[in-house]
Amino acid sequence: MESVIEIRKGEITALTDTMGLECLSVEIYPVREISPATYITQGKTEQLRELVEDSETEIVVFDTFLSPRQQRNLEQILSCAVIDREEVILQIFSDHARTREARLQTDLAYALYSLPRLTRAWTHLSRQRGGAKGTRGEGEKQLEVDRRLVRDRINRIEKELAVVRRQRSVQRKNRLDSPKSLVAVVGYTNAGKSSLLNSLCDSDIHVEDKLFATLEPVTRNIVLPSGRSVLVSDTVGFVQNLPHHLVESFKSTLEEVTFADVLIHVIDASHPDPLACYETTRQVLHDLKITDTPTINVINKIDAIENHFVYQRMRHELENVVEISVKEHLGYETLLSRIEEAVFSRSIEMNLLLPYGEGRLLSLLHEQAEILSTEYKENGVALHVTVPRSLVDSCISYEQA
Repeated sequence: MESVIEIRKGEITALTDTMGLECLSVEIYPVREISPATYITQGKTEQLRELVEDSETEIVVFDTFLSPRQQRNLEQILSCAVIDREEVILQIFSDHARTREARLQTDLAYALYSLPRLTRAWTHLSRQRGGAKGTRGEGEKQLEVDRRLVRDRINRIEKELAVVRRQRSVQRKNRLDSPKSLVAVVGYTNAGKSSLLNSLCDSDIHVEDKLFATLEPVTRNIVLPSGRSVLVSDTVGFVQNLPHHLVESFKSTLEEVTFADVLIHVIDASHPDPLACYETTRQVLHDLKITDTPTINVINKIDAIENHFVYQRMRHELENVVEISVKEHLGYETLLSRIEEAVFSRSIEMNLLLPYGEGRLLSLLHEQAEILSTEYKENGVALHVTVPRSLVDSCISYEQA
């Protein structure tokens, strides 16, 4: 069983690899008390400086969050770029953003992160200078100009995001007005969420063996064993210590989960510590105030289990577990049946009298509801039905005592 330190080393190595960096070595520095100036002690800083010089390292990555002051001081001492966990994740998000909303959200997070760090020797922010000649105030310092430009950029991005979010809210409303229930796939990054959705829907969602390959929700239709169908939405993967700038910037993306009728929580059985990944995802959901949505815990990659003890713990301790392998296409029938059970177990039994002019609603009920009995009367069709929650509002005006 791998130690927590080994797991953290593996994750930061995967993050830097996804960022496109070649990892020369991973060093562990125990920290009893954080130094306000350099995070690690003066002696450890000197050891690190010698290692950087000997290996001709260009970038040092700290698997923690550094203050602007700590980054500046470390860069001066080490004579190379110093980035922290937050900047690594921000860069990965920036590289993988494909839609306009994802790019704007990432740009906003990066601008908020960069604003207090403009005095660093190695800054990764593109300083685009605009405005008419002579707009710089007399005696205004370059740093003040840069800060003003970044604040202007933040304001501009926020305005653009507001427009995009309004558009997304319209799209979301259209989905909520749909008679179909919504299922959201959540889980730790690289757990196999997109691969699962591709396999279930025979679709072509971007899949890559990298962290954070999916940054924006993708919604597809899947047909359940009974012939009824639901909408399934892929979501951004979670990770431990997700930068708060990103949590704030991606709220509209993560809000997709808040409207789901059922969650599919995908857990990677091949991860060295899948329970930690599970708890991380649960914490993010709790932060989003998503605590009561019915959840199916899907243990994926059962063909590549790393820790059999933890695997058995998950099987016995987690509720509503389904074991699958996307690679081997195992467990799908059970998963689809469990989705159907979760979606339609929340259905409401109703007695309806539909006018003969409501042919569209009658068709939807035959497609999405369970018809228990039908009687054709003079003034309409009398139905005894079990109606999914997504259709209740459409049926309520036709309910009979």
